[in-house]
Amino acid sequence: MGDEQRDLSQALASAREAISIEAAAVRALEERVDDRFARAVELILDCSGRVVVTGIGKSGAVGRKLAATLASTGTPALFLHPAEGMHGDLGMVAAGDVLIVLSQSGWTDEVTTVISAMKRISVPIIAFTGRDHSPLADQAAVTLNVSVEREACPLGLAPTASTTAQLAMGDALAAAVMTARRFTRDDFAALHPGGHLGHKAGDRVSDLMRRGDAVATVTASTALRDVLFAITSAHAGAAAVLDSDGRLSGIITDGDVRRALLADDNALVAQAHEVMTRDPKIAHPQEPAVEAFRLMREYKIGDMPVLDADRRVEGMLNLKDMLNLGME
Repeated sequence: MGDEQRDLSQALASAREAISIEAAAVRALEERVDDRFARAVELILDCSGRVVVTGIGKSGAVGRKLAATLASTGTPALFLHPAEGMHGDLGMVAAGDVLIVLSQSGWTDEVTTVISAMKRISVPIIAFTGRDHSPLADQAAVTLNVSVEREACPLGLAPTASTTAQLAMGDALAAAVMTARRFTRDDFAALHPGGHLGHKAGDRVSDLMRRGDAVATVTASTALRDVLFAITSAHAGAAAVLDSDGRLSGIITDGDVRRALLADDNALVAQAHEVMTRDPKIAHPQEPAVEAFRLMREYKIGDMPVLDADRRVEGMLNLKDMLNLGME
């Protein structure tokens, strides 16, 4: 465009309005978490087979995400494309399953065909639709209202606010089922053995802590010069200060030593107890690593001692180690 400047003011105003419209659509869903929603949760909890999710177009894209969320949080689920269902894939659905159908209008031909087939084998249907009076709503055991006042599309045509409402209602349903099942972090970790989600959910402090020579330890009388050597030798950021019985008295970081030197040129001959932090935040080996990580982030802790029941040091957690593993 050369030197000509593009005026994006209207485009940005449209973007802000889209966000406002979609936020309002999601807020409106809160009052719809009612007896019908509770019935949908019960249908899924009582399901002896799988939850089959279907929808076409943009609703189908949301449906795929809902099926994946349910499957990863303890509810066996799969996505069935309605067009493929009309050509044989309906054999994937059996008595004992529950069908979730997403269709804003409730009138889509492919969806209504699937509904008819499901009724013949008595599969209960949970409908996500914007119309209470439609073939989908009429055939459903439970209808969840995902209607919106208007789409966020400037033309009012592309599914935008409506698919956001479907997505939020699906997440709400999955969250409610997780809670009712008492689905735990350990359960989540068992389904996510790889990647940083597995680390976030399943790892214990003992899985991530440094041990042995990677843990710097000193005594209360150790000179700061030797504290620095111990920290450097362990490639650490802090040293645990132990009492005469080998129990934790405090922690001293390389930052503590630097600050002491800035205040006094002769600080390297001072002893650890003069500089250390007494009663530092600690972790225990069997607690969830994610809880210790949150504490470290909250209090800006780089290194945290891991203690047994007798306050003896078993290891040291390092914030950079945890960040490198993908915890966030």
